[in-house]
Amino acid sequence: MKDKKLEGNLSMIASRVMAGLNMNALKFLLPVWVGALTGVTLRVTFAALAFWITGLFVKEATASKQQRIRLLCLGAFGLYGFLFCYLLGISKTTPVSSAIFNSMQPIWVFLISVFFLHEKATVMKIIGIALGFGGALLCILTQGSDDLAQDAFTGNMLCMVSSFVFAIYLIVSKKLLQEVGVVTMMKYIFGGAAIMGVIVSTIFGWEAPLFTDASHGEWHWMPWAVLAFVLIFPTYLSYFLVPIGLKYLKTTVVAIYSYLILVVTTVTSLALGQDRFSWTQALAIAMICVSVYFVEVAERKK
Repeated sequence: MKDKKLEGNLSMIASRVMAGLNMNALKFLLPVWVGALTGVTLRVTFAALAFWITGLFVKEATASKQQRIRLLCLGAFGLYGFLFCYLLGISKTTPVSSAIFNSMQPIWVFLISVFFLHEKATVMKIIGIALGFGGALLCILTQGSDDLAQDAFTGNMLCMVSSFVFAIYLIVSKKLLQEVGVVTMMKYIFGGAAIMGVIVSTIFGWEAPLFTDASHGEWHWMPWAVLAFVLIFPTYLSYFLVPIGLKYLKTTVVAIYSYLILVVTTVTSLALGQDRFSWTQALAIAMICVSVYFVEVAERKK
């Protein structure tokens, strides 16, 4: 069992490092080279194709019709809903701010567990939740729009909603993972997300200056390289590793790994000039980190 837990932890470390770099890569691409909604469709369609091809080489038990329908619905509404809010949000705010709200996932997981899974809410956990929301509110109210964040308030709100949707996705996928294999799960989840993405992009239009320029013979190699990185590593490989973490670790532990995203994104953003150091951001990060300590760690020690 120790080996399995080690496998789960290593999978989450690799996945969250890629997810942290993904925020900086997306900030580079959106919306200059690829529109947010088109970016979502590109990601989920590429991943769906990649997982279906992977499924040709991995033998797993066949999912029942009911299981396939549940997985398709989880992809269409859970995964696509998360990426929809996430990419729209990060296109309007800074990578560090988006990572701050992403790190609220353990708080959302706990709240959902309290209201729907009958987990006990203690005084220490309530204090932790209050601190977490205080940090989120501080970030929302103090960050103004500038050259790095064209609409910080809207972007931050969308990122907070995306973290809530992903918490639901983690809880539901954890349950479904007990019934089907990892590749089977990802095939149908991304299949559902791809169907939703194509429908939404067909209705609202496709926006990808990167492809338009290429069709006119203008090739910009850096954004193409960044797009390839986003599709292969944070989209395909990262999401392939998350179910492995869910299989051997508790859902709340998996959610806590979102803090690694925050660390990677913050360091990379400051190095690339995609964000500026802000004391209010630092305080918000500290409040949310302490909040998760109260929610997850301190109570267990007690």
